[in-house]
Amino acid sequence: MLMFDIPFGTTDWEGVERTEHAGETGKAYWRTRTFNNIRVRMVEYTPGYLADHWCQKGHVLLVLDGELHTELADGRTVVLTKGQSYQVADGDLAHRSKTEHGAKLFIVD
Repeated sequence: MLMFDIPFGTTDWEGVERTEHAGETGKAYWRTRTFNNIRVRMVEYTPGYLADHWCQKGHVLLVLDGELHTELADGRTVVLTKGQSYQVADGDLAHRSKTEHGAKLFIVD
């Protein structure tokens, strides 16, 4: 991740447009800011959410609330709760998100 030409700024996430993204089950609601090649998101998963794809994109992800299950292509599942994070590089290990009770995340990719 190369960060460049991003002046200091703040974000009031409540003022950022919320977009809806259907999962295989459940929904994800994104609030997204883009700074050149960096995407910064506040994401909320509804209870019962399962991503509709395996992701190859790298992320730094922090769980703000709830519990997130991240399924990895090698068969493992990692469970993260409030205050825990993960990081993965582009193309390193396919992964997808699911949650039984819902989760709120902060993601940089």
